[in-house]
Amino acid sequence: MSLKQQLLADLTASMKAQDALRTSTLRMAKAALQNREIEKGGELDEEEMAKLLRSLVKQRRDSVEQYEKGGRQDLADKEKAEIEIIEKYLPQAATREEIEAAVSAAITETGAHTAKDMGKVMKATQAALAGKNADGRTVSEIVKAKLAG
Repeated sequence: MSLKQQLLADLTASMKAQDALRTSTLRMAKAALQNREIEKGGELDEEEMAKLLRSLVKQRRDSVEQYEKGGRQDLADKEKAEIEIIEKYLPQAATREEIEAAVSAAITETGAHTAKDMGKVMKATQAALAGKNADGRTVSEIVKAKLAG
């Protein structure tokens, strides 16, 4: 079963179970998927769907941060719940150790020594972690730490 078929089947099941949060989250994901397909002019492959879902998770993480700064814990909690639902459709996230190993390999590969080389290291690291659902912010923090010290 493809990712899209799984999403649609789960949407139907959540509507039957009257799970409001899950239904609204899956409807939002389905709408984003349909919009992306219209933009592309055809079906999305699994990698493009995963990229779309990762961007939805990133948007929600940014929202959580903003809501917490604004003192709206209720909205932050709702966004966190949506993140959990969306992440179930993504491949297992890369562990911090996997990211650190990929960053170390990328630094060696690119010959980077200073923070000026961060772009090259980030690009090589993201290429090495393709398909592993690595959080860009975490990768960036690790790259900065390794290049700084």
